Amino acid sequence: MTVDTNNYYGNISISDNAICTVAGFVALDCYGVVDLVAKNFKESAKELFNKNHYSRGISISHIDNRIFIDIHCILKYGVSISAVAESLKKSVKYSVENFTGMIVDTVNVHVVGVCV
Repeated sequence: MTVDTNNYYGNISISDNAICTVAGFVALDCYGVVDLVAKNFKESAKELFNKNHYSRGISISHIDNRIFIDIHCILKYGVSISAVAESLKKSVKYSVENFTGMIVDTVNVHVVGVCV
């Protein structure tokens, strides 16, 4: 699916995969995030053949002009989970809003595990 928006210059269509890639790149750049993981076994099996590492573990849905993002990640041992999650939410929200020009309604962070 695509996210469609209109501006002064015309129509803009942004694929969900492009938004996932931006969100994944920003998520992996956040301090304390070790890796992104698939949310279940079925998704994990599909990711074996996916070449895009940055979109793994990120799901996007959109209603009207609002984007909803779910991030499944593994965090580094010893960091404050709540602090890393808040930082991750703010960074992803800012980057995706800046990239798409649309409103990111929610960013849900699901911590799947902790890596030593």
